[in-house]
Amino acid sequence: MNTAGLAILVRMGNCLCFKQSIKINSRRYYKRGRIGEGGFSTVDLVEDASTHKLYALKRITCHATEDQKIALGEVEYHKVLSHSNILEIVDSDLTGVADIMGNQTSEVLMLMPYCQKGTLHDELVKRHKMNSFMDQIVILTMFRSICEAIQTMHSAKPHPLAHRDIKTANVLLKDDFTPVVMDLGSTTRARVEVNGSSDAHKLQDEAGERSSMPYRAPELFNVESFCKIDERTDVWSLGCLLYAMCFYKSPFDAVYERGDSVALAVASANITFPDRHPYSQEMLDLINSMLVVQPDERPYVDWVINTIDSIMNKAAGSV
Repeated sequence: MNTAGLAILVRMGNCLCFKQSIKINSRRYYKRGRIGEGGFSTVDLVEDASTHKLYALKRITCHATEDQKIALGEVEYHKVLSHSNILEIVDSDLTGVADIMGNQTSEVLMLMPYCQKGTLHDELVKRHKMNSFMDQIVILTMFRSICEAIQTMHSAKPHPLAHRDIKTANVLLKDDFTPVVMDLGSTTRARVEVNGSSDAHKLQDEAGERSSMPYRAPELFNVESFCKIDERTDVWSLGCLLYAMCFYKSPFDAVYERGDSVALAVASANITFPDRHPYSQEMLDLINSMLVVQPDERPYVDWVINTIDSIMNKAAGSV
């Protein structure tokens, strides 16, 4: 275990400046700034002290053994899920940290590639301000890549995995707009058998803590006492994501922002589309096909990918 957060005194011109230094295993990095932060972690921009290459460093502070187990599980998921559209992990470490009261906590460090373009959410915010729709083929090409990443999770061995927090803020964009799914902190076994109210409350609480409301599947809002949950929770989220790629936000974002009940809105699944837009009926039908309230009637991601191919092939044939 290495100590993180050392300060290095550096002479720049005629002034002396402090650079925060972070050591991960045998390599040293300098902190360049804060990229983002959430309820469970922070992400910093860091520079390799030797190569000067930039990386994103995710830092998860763990106050309990269970927190540490979840964080280390995220590291393992990044390592085993090898796909060009899933964010890779370059290096990782576990360090001990004492808080101001002297209590010993731990910190999991995850070093990952830095995408200067930011997230799909950032791109959609810019486009919303300019009222600039993305081209349908561009959307479908990007969305297909995201679905392939999720397909890799759903076909994982020895048991399928579900992301459980697919949203625009969890998709990074490379310079060529290639999407990369990130934040595997909510990832879990996809198929869960719920036997009793205790199981149901536990799963519902986990979803409430780790799955964003405007993208959360209906069966995770009010978990039945005896039911089976599977990977199609992610397909619902993908439907919300595709809607957002077309119209800038999830179909349930407005409900969330007003402070109304997202659970009720999701349960009704009354999806509406703007009157004016450049998208085909096939695109709208694809969105609706994923936003089916009953999980048993919702398609698997393989079907979604095949439907995307059919829409794109039809479009190519009409040119």
